[in-house]
Amino acid sequence: MTRSTPRTVLHRAAGSLAAAGLLAAASLAGATAPAQAADTPVFTFGGPAETALHPYPESGKPKSSKVGITLYNPSEDEENGGFDGYYSLTFDLSGVAGVAEVKIDGEASPDCEITGTKAVCEDWGVRPGSQSAADFVVTAADGSENGDTGTITVTGEADGATFTPFTTRLTVGGPDLVMERLPFKTELTPGEKQQAPITFANRGTRDADGVLLTLRYSRGLDIPQRYSNCEYTVDDPGQPDFGSTTALCSVEGAFEAGATYTLATPLTLEATERAYYDTFLYRIQEDSAAQRTAQRAGAAFERGTGGVLKAVPVKKGPAARSTDLDPYDNQQDVDFRTKNTADFVAYGDDVAGPEGSTVKADIGFRNEGPAWIGHIRSGEDVATVDFTVPQGASVTSKPERCRAVTADGKYREDQTSPAPRYVCNTSMTVRDGSGLDLPFELRVDKAMVGASGAVTVRNTWLQNPKLPFDPKPANNTAYLILNGEGGGDGSDSGGATEGGDGGSGEPSTPPTSSPDPEESESGTSGSTTSGGSSAGTAGGSGDGGGLASTGSIALIASGTAAAALAAGLVLFTAARRRAARHS
Repeated sequence: MTRSTPRTVLHRAAGSLAAAGLLAAASLAGATAPAQAADTPVFTFGGPAETALHPYPESGKPKSSKVGITLYNPSEDEENGGFDGYYSLTFDLSGVAGVAEVKIDGEASPDCEITGTKAVCEDWGVRPGSQSAADFVVTAADGSENGDTGTITVTGEADGATFTPFTTRLTVGGPDLVMERLPFKTELTPGEKQQAPITFANRGTRDADGVLLTLRYSRGLDIPQRYSNCEYTVDDPGQPDFGSTTALCSVEGAFEAGATYTLATPLTLEATERAYYDTFLYRIQEDSAAQRTAQRAGAAFERGTGGVLKAVPVKKGPAARSTDLDPYDNQQDVDFRTKNTADFVAYGDDVAGPEGSTVKADIGFRNEGPAWIGHIRSGEDVATVDFTVPQGASVTSKPERCRAVTADGKYREDQTSPAPRYVCNTSMTVRDGSGLDLPFELRVDKAMVGASGAVTVRNTWLQNPKLPFDPKPANNTAYLILNGEGGGDGSDSGGATEGGDGGSGEPSTPPTSSPDPEESESGTSGSTTSGGSSAGTAGGSGDGGGLASTGSIALIASGTAAAALAAGLVLFTAARRRAARHS
């Protein structure tokens, strides 16, 4: 075997990137790892506890399954926690002789070789986190029978490191739980309800001893029933931005091979008043303590107090029992679009300071609802806050999510020195009652009475700035006023929205040029760089990175033929009102 291979080179260069996709398996594997001595790292293996094999067919080729084994380094030191040295992994295949045929997946495991009833893999370096150790293609052996079972044991050796042995089981036959797709109505209105008669079949060769029904629905949906054999959690740790509710329902019974089952009483799925874009996932698996633990993912669940959720047969077939033959057909999901709106309201600030001083300003927006907005599938940012710096001031500190652009909204290479304008993207979700808080620090370069800068929440696409879900574009713009006539005590955070007219939601002047095709919509990029001195951090629940873009819309005015004059009158009126309040 060759120690220097393409896979070896990738292992040395990949760092932590490849570990992300294997993190869940690594967490389970690492949970039972022994204590690690300071000078002797201890590595653990991960993989499926059991894999079901399709029985050997009477004619034709047997269907194959894959078994992936991972190697986990528990060190949290990404730079210095890796193991630099050669290691050897041994897979004892004698336990599955006569039960399964095992082959190496050559593309995924080029450093592995099988000789007789032993497979050996050699490689160099174990970085922190999880990485693939070996992938095998397995089929039932010719002459094997339904229910035959055996194990593969994995061990490892290396100078200066210890490996915890691992065992995975292969079994011929098993249940094959298949979730049927329901014909949901997907265009909804708030408050609309529909039944969800969850139906599944066991198309395998053996019975399933109890099933675990998993239901996950995003923030705008609800299932009002709370069954006593189900446990519930909100804000699932695997979907933190979606405000998802997850229900794990343990349904007792022997679910026979060849039979189809449906719920004794259909669930009720409701689009709530905050629904807009939402997703409902429903999955069926054989129930076990290990399966429930894996699905909980460390979250706190509460048991329901209602009746018992039951499944009844639709039609029956022969009987038998074990692991799922095809886990890829256990789940269905559906997307809903609810006819609803969300009012995004921009807010500014009123600050003051003498020439040469630094002032702090808080700007941003709030989602006054009723809907939450989440781009669950695409992952695109929901909106952009476009901030024009008041005349006579320069930004010395900004949130990391914000990117500097030129005065007319074009892409700006320089992200270090103060800019005349900044764009700040939300994440892919903005919940009702939440929004985006953006703390800026500005130096007063020249004291000017009533200098102002627009704070506009808009669509991320420069060419189409209107928020498609927002019914009130007039409050999409507020103002940051610096050294206003009212004294600038910071009490008036509404900017021009105080007078009831924050602009029309349309740009007062069109962009002067088309965006650079290498840039995307809002003027932000995924790799943000703080400007001026130390960067601030964005608060609120709209946290997340931005997408690259070329610029922003111009200052939003009233939208009438006398736009500029109207905006000036609004600022003047607001300032007089503030002065009156403070006098």
